[in-house]
Parts: sequence; C-alpha cells; structure tokens
Amino acid sequence: MARLIFTQQLARFTDVPQVDTTAATLRGGLDTAFAANPLLRGYVLDDQGHLRENVVVFIDGRRSDERIRLDDPLTPDSTVYILQALSGG
Repeated sequence: MARLIFTQQLARFTDVPQVDTTAATLRGGLDTAFAANPLLRGYVLDDQGHLRENVVVFIDGRRSDERIRLDDPLTPDSTVYILQALSGG
C-alpha cells in the first residue's frame, strides 16, 4: 500500500496521521487521510479542494506540480510526503 506521511509542521494544528492507502491517485490517498482526521483537510486543501499554496507534496522523491486535480498516480510502493512550505528569512 502507498504510505502518506504528514510532516510535523502540520502537527502544530492537528493530529497528523501516517496513512496507508490502496488509492491509485494522490487525491484518493488524501481522501483516505481526511477520513481519519477531517480537520486535516482545511490545512492541506483550500475551499475549492485545491492544494493550498503553502503545501508541498513529494511522491517517491519527486515534487508534485499538480495542485488542482491531484491526479498524480500512486503505486502500492509509493511514499508520499505532505508538508507545509516554509517561508521567511
């Protein structure tokens, strides 16, 4: 199963699960995580269901650039990291 890992930056706001999923796409995997913790959705997606500007996703070591459809494919061996992008200086 693909594994979604939410980094600790999000833990300041809500419980961040590590989720195993059989979903075939990033959107499906995120939906699995949101079922485990519905509050997490608001920190990851905007009100239109798109990835928030301050959130970055890496799938198998590659950054996902798809922020609207979230249809990046997942394989049973995929590892997905979801993190808040840091800014400032």
